[in-house]
Parts: sequence; structure tokens; C-alpha cells
Amino acid sequence: MTNTCDILISGGGIAGLTAAAAFGTAGFKVICVDPTPPVTNRDADGADMRTTAMLQPARALLDRAGVWDALAPHGAALDVMQIADAATETGAAREVKAFRASDVSDLPFGWNFPNWRLRREVLARLDELDTVDFRPGTATTRFLGRTAEARVGLSDGTSVKARLVIAADGRNSPMRQAAGIGVTTKRYGQKALAFAVTHPIPHDNVSTEVHRTGGPFTLVPLPDHDGMPCSAIVWMDDGPKSVARMALDKEAFEAEMTERSCHILGPLSLASRRSIWPIISQIADRLNATRLALIAEAAHVVPPIGAQGLNMSLADTTTLLDLAIAHPDTLGDAKMLDAYHAARYRDIRMRVTGIDLLNRTSQATSPLARDARAMGLKALHEIAPVRKTLMKLGLGVQAAG
Repeated sequence: MTNTCDILISGGGIAGLTAAAAFGTAGFKVICVDPTPPVTNRDADGADMRTTAMLQPARALLDRAGVWDALAPHGAALDVMQIADAATETGAAREVKAFRASDVSDLPFGWNFPNWRLRREVLARLDELDTVDFRPGTATTRFLGRTAEARVGLSDGTSVKARLVIAADGRNSPMRQAAGIGVTTKRYGQKALAFAVTHPIPHDNVSTEVHRTGGPFTLVPLPDHDGMPCSAIVWMDDGPKSVARMALDKEAFEAEMTERSCHILGPLSLASRRSIWPIISQIADRLNATRLALIAEAAHVVPPIGAQGLNMSLADTTTLLDLAIAHPDTLGDAKMLDAYHAARYRDIRMRVTGIDLLNRTSQATSPLARDARAMGLKALHEIAPVRKTLMKLGLGVQAAG
């Protein structure tokens, strides 16, 4: 049995589902497949306890996809992004610099959402669209790109003919591998813990990255939980240390994470399960092949610093969507996909390189390197034109020069 559509999306994570909603809302016939059914309940096994800060351009795409209005009540605004350097003998913060959204925009930097909630709201939108056929529990198995169309085999024995295939199927993307596109990968020996906490001191919509040896400890605002101020935490450190913390009992873990937070929000209480995953940096050699476009982690992977990962992914989708709407009759042809690669690759490479540098700086162990990090943070913050340019680049609202 062979199905026909405009666009086949391989991958039903947040990036793939959002792409399906965006292209379906624009009127394209979409089939989206993923081998693992999405988990959309906070307390269910397999729930993604990470959160995503949707920056301003990502909000614009979610609005175009018909998702934003339903999603907005479940997020916390990010009005201030604060960086603290805590490389002292006592672990206290010695340099704390705040970057305020009001310096560059009338809107917050972004809005933070739990990943499980993002999946729930995007899936609800897909249910409203008769242009989208979402098939959880189905994987892509074969890819053949031809001049006129792509043919993709599915794990249920069916096949799909599509004018465009979008690979949103992760860092080990089977579609990317089937197309023969290579990647460059860097490993840091780090793992990240992700979880939610409550705390007595309100976060006041301030996101804070606390830098010390091993990697940043990031607190990102969430809506209140059980009547208490709540934040999401991503705690990056050397792999063995992160694994050991996963095994700590609740009381010991809370004591250690409170100390690592420099007590910025007071004593932290664990408010969710903990999850752990490896930290890498990766970029594909190209973003396209015949009838194939790579987006999200199939195209690029970065450490969770500066809220760049999924926002880069949604920028991929925005670029593809604009090209598709501009030239629907030639959807997925070589000219369109070459234009997609040209529009995105330089920015992706710049961000992957920049976040790699920031992460290596955050891992610094020598006193000299840690002092240099603190001095660099102070200099970047105190030179106003540099500070504003960096904030705009971080938002993705200004192209890299």
C-alpha cells in the first residue's frame, strides 16, 4: 500500500509535531510518523521533564501553526536572563550580571514551557487539522530521493510518496543516514540532569545560569506548582558526577542542588522525577539531499545553554515554511532545498561553534581560566552595544554579521 502526500515528516518530537502543525495549517497535506507514541502527562512513565524556553521568533511560528493561544497560559515569561559566576572557594556567586529583555524589546525574551505540555498542546492542534495524518508507533525504514518525488518505507509495511521529506528524527536520524549525509560530533564527557523544583523566593521571571567547574546550573521560571514558586533546572556536570547524583536520595539531592544554586531562590525542593542525558555538540555536513531537508537534532545538536536548541529547530521550520509558501508548485525541488541550506547553515554553524565555546569555558577547572571567565562576563555586560547585540543574536531576531 502506497500513500501520497505533500510532506512526510520523520519524527514526532516537539520539532516534528510543530512542523506538522505549521505545514498543515498552511494547507499542505502532511504525514508525520514516529516510532514512540508521545507522552503528554507530567507524571507518566517516559514524560520529558525538560523544559523549553520559546524565544520570540519561536512564538511567531507557534502562532502561525495555530498553537500559541492554547499554549500561552501554561508558560512563564522570561523577562531577565542572569548569569552568575560562582568559581570561588565558598561556592558563592562573585559576578552576577543581568540581561534585561526591556533593553532590546517590548516583549520578554521568551516563555518557558514543560516539554510534555508542549507535546500535548501541539497534538491537540493536529487533531483539529484534516490536512495532517499523525501516525505514532510507526517508524521510517527506507528513503529514496528522486528528482520528481521521494519514496519512504514505513515500519508497518506501507510506503509513502512525498514531494518533500523532513527529517526531524533526532541526532541519530535514520533519514539523514539513508541519504548519506555525514556529521561532525564533539563530546564533552558531560551529562545533564533535568527536573523541576519549588522554592520559597519568587523567581520574578528571572532565568539564572550559575557557572562553576563542570558546567552551568540553570534555573528557568515555570508557573507556580502546588501554590509555590517553581522553576525548571538543567544541571550539567562531568558524567560520573551526574550519574552519582541520580542515585542520591531526595534529601541529599536537595541539599546538594541548593548549595549548587548559590541559594539564589532559597532552599530547593524536588517537584518532579529526575532525568539524565548525555551532552554533545553535532552538526550535519549539509541540511539537504534530493527531496530531503534536515531540521532540529537531525541537523544540529547543542548543549542546553542560552535556550538555543529547539529555537534553532523552529527557525529551520520557519525558513522551510516560508520557502514552501512562496513556491508551492516546486515544493521540495533542488532549488528550494539548496536555498534552505544557504539560508540556515551559516547561522547554525555560528551558534553551534559559539555554544561549544561557552560550554568549554563553563567546564574550566584552573583558577586562571575561571578568573578569565568572570572578567569576560563582566566586560560583555558593561559594554552596552556589545550587550545589546549579543541579546539580539541570542533571540534570533538579528542575523549574524
